[in-house]
Amino acid sequence: MMRSLDDVIKAYDVRGVVPDQFDADLAHDIGAAFVRVIGAAARDGGPGAVVIGHDMRPSGPDLVAAFADGVTEQGCDVIRIGLCSTDGMYFASGTTGLPGAMFTASHNPAQYNGIKLCRAGASPVGQDTGLAAIKQMVIDGVPTFGGPSGYVRDEDMLVPYAEYLRHLVGIADIRPLKVVIDAGNGMAGYTAPAVLEWLPLQITELFFELDGNFPNHEANPIDPANMVDTQRAVLETGADIGLAFDGDADRCFVVDERGEIVNPSTLTALIASLELAKSPGAPVIHNLITSRAVPEVIRENGGTPVRTRVGHSFIKATMAETGAVFGGEHSGHFYFRDFWRADSGMLAALHVLSYLGHTPPGTKLSDLLSQFARYSLSGELNTTVADAQASIAAVRAEFEGKPGITIDTLDGMTVESQDWWFNLRPSNTEPLLRLNVEAEDPQQMQDVRDEVLAMIKALG
Repeated sequence: MMRSLDDVIKAYDVRGVVPDQFDADLAHDIGAAFVRVIGAAARDGGPGAVVIGHDMRPSGPDLVAAFADGVTEQGCDVIRIGLCSTDGMYFASGTTGLPGAMFTASHNPAQYNGIKLCRAGASPVGQDTGLAAIKQMVIDGVPTFGGPSGYVRDEDMLVPYAEYLRHLVGIADIRPLKVVIDAGNGMAGYTAPAVLEWLPLQITELFFELDGNFPNHEANPIDPANMVDTQRAVLETGADIGLAFDGDADRCFVVDERGEIVNPSTLTALIASLELAKSPGAPVIHNLITSRAVPEVIRENGGTPVRTRVGHSFIKATMAETGAVFGGEHSGHFYFRDFWRADSGMLAALHVLSYLGHTPPGTKLSDLLSQFARYSLSGELNTTVADAQASIAAVRAEFEGKPGITIDTLDGMTVESQDWWFNLRPSNTEPLLRLNVEAEDPQQMQDVRDEVLAMIKALG
């Protein structure tokens, strides 16, 4: 029977409520279709195996087992790497040259699970690069394979993953630092000890116990409400820095010694400057929501800024096309050429720790980052709307034709003047309109923000 998968197989991944939307049968069929669509089996000229990892969600092992059955029934082997972060699966895919599947729902609530798929070398699988074909094959029925089944074996990749990250960042000789790490009961509680154990860090651990029910707070650091524990602990312990990870640890947010959340645009600018010191003149990717400070810093450090749409598939594709050394997003995703162009929250954290750790004792993170934080940003503001495109069109009509105003539609709509800009774009999955505003100073940012929000709300 044909089933609707539009709410489960999304633009970049598979994600749904278990078992109502996403169950073992669907995981099995997606595994089988994955082998067929990307040609993973040796008979199709593929590498002949798929790497599979999962996060701490209780539904993970059963879904992995079903997916693995689907893979092996198509004559393709499976390497199970067990518990890992999403960037741990990317590492496994990159080092083995195998396609991969990571079972995670990232920051979603406990009842969700999902799959992030990639081709060999951690190359992403999105709607246009395989997901749409996988969905259609599942709907139509995956063809059976008459040959022998593949084999399953287990391999632990945590230690080589940790060693590889430390190899990419010169961090062995940093000074002692006091660090708060909030794992949010997610995978950073598993990976951080392995990555950081050799460093001179006095770590205050928050919620390192793996628990896919998230008993303390959502593992979603982009929401300021989920950063309160990190901020409090930094102030209480007199820490030099705080780090907060999302559920699958592919995103990292930073708190400075004052307990202030560091905007991801500031981290994008910082890490861009560090990567350009190693690769002079290289392109650096930033999405259109990042601060104007980002392209400014890239140019100041001899790099070439390349602006792209929001979303990892666009970032990674543009990195591949341009040979960019680094890419950053406002959402806390940071992508590295030397990490198969994949995003890694832990690698971003190591860069910041190295940057701070190579300064004289007593140097404050907030002072170091002030050169990269040049403007006032609103953060992402979401408004429920009946018709996102109609709202965007109405706002456009208010600004279009005004002196000094430019408008582009690379992703949603960006309205720009000399000393401020804002972007409106619809959510891919919810009836929401997302607003980001930046201006020269806080009052100007608030004025533009309030004006645009009032327009949106007036439309109903």
